[in-house]
Amino acid sequence: MEAVRRILVLLGCCLALQACGPGAYRWEQPELPASGTYEVKRGDTLYSIAWRYGLDYREVARWNGIGADYLIHPGQVLHLAPRANVDAVSASPPANEPPRERIVMEASTPPATATAAASAAPMPPLRAGAWQWPAKGAVLAKFGQAVTGKGITIGGSVGDDVVAAADGRVVYAGSGLIGYGKIIILKHSEEFLSAYGHNDSIHVREGEQVRRGDRIASMGRGPGNTPLLHFEIRVNGEAVDPMKYLPSR
Repeated sequence: MEAVRRILVLLGCCLALQACGPGAYRWEQPELPASGTYEVKRGDTLYSIAWRYGLDYREVARWNGIGADYLIHPGQVLHLAPRANVDAVSASPPANEPPRERIVMEASTPPATATAAASAAPMPPLRAGAWQWPAKGAVLAKFGQAVTGKGITIGGSVGDDVVAAADGRVVYAGSGLIGYGKIIILKHSEEFLSAYGHNDSIHVREGEQVRRGDRIASMGRGPGNTPLLHFEIRVNGEAVDPMKYLPSR
């Protein structure tokens, strides 16, 4: 009966995706702006900008002379590719605009509480067996398939717990990344980040430390009005197959 149930769930999801129309369920990487630059908007963090364009946040910081606290401010213009004399770049904010790792974008997202010193603290390397599944549902689409692109899709029901897949710190929580709905990005080490997309509600704040298995969000609906979690892991800015890190089940 369990096998039949899973087949019916998968069939229902496929029908829902088809109803969305061709290409409606794709997570496509935005192209870099023709100018090679990006103007920081309210709600952005360095991590979310790097994630949007598939870049390593540390490289973006280096190209723009940003320190290890990774603080940015609205209106700041970031270069998204290496250039000469990056050390000469000034990261100073304009008058009356204090730098922040994030300035709150919407009332539903609580303000960050981490200090600059905490943000700058190096993250420890991941230990063996550090990862766990972020949701209990079946895998609806694997890494590299057209409907997932850079992650995997996990099914379930609206309101199901979404948990941290490994110990880390919240470096983005909001809805500013097109194609992800309400998304959380966790930093697990200097190399590893993970993302949790299409949440119904977010239960953590930027700067908050979380432990593996902590509830961070509630599952929402993705394209096709299908309950799901979009989950990604990136290493040095590159998307990797999460199934290689998650335990077998």
